[in-house]
Amino acid sequence: MTATPHTTVRAARIPASEATHRELPVELTEAIRAVGAGADHGRLLAELEKLPVDAAWQARTAELLDVVHHHSEAGPDVGLPVVGELP
Repeated sequence: MTATPHTTVRAARIPASEATHRELPVELTEAIRAVGAGADHGRLLAELEKLPVDAAWQARTAELLDVVHHHSEAGPDVGLPVVGELP
């Protein structure tokens, strides 16, 4: 399962971000699969934001980011690189 970010990582924090994303909580990856990672991104975010594990993840990763959950007018999937796959 592939995931693409909708954020902007601070340049100085890229190594830390990569390391952090290698440690996705199992509960979060299970929730992503349950909703359907390939499904509508807006629906995925709406479902995840209800979960305490996602709130904890967002708090953990927020210090790494310049922009959180960026969505351009062109849509959430435009020009974003794949940064990882769910284990």
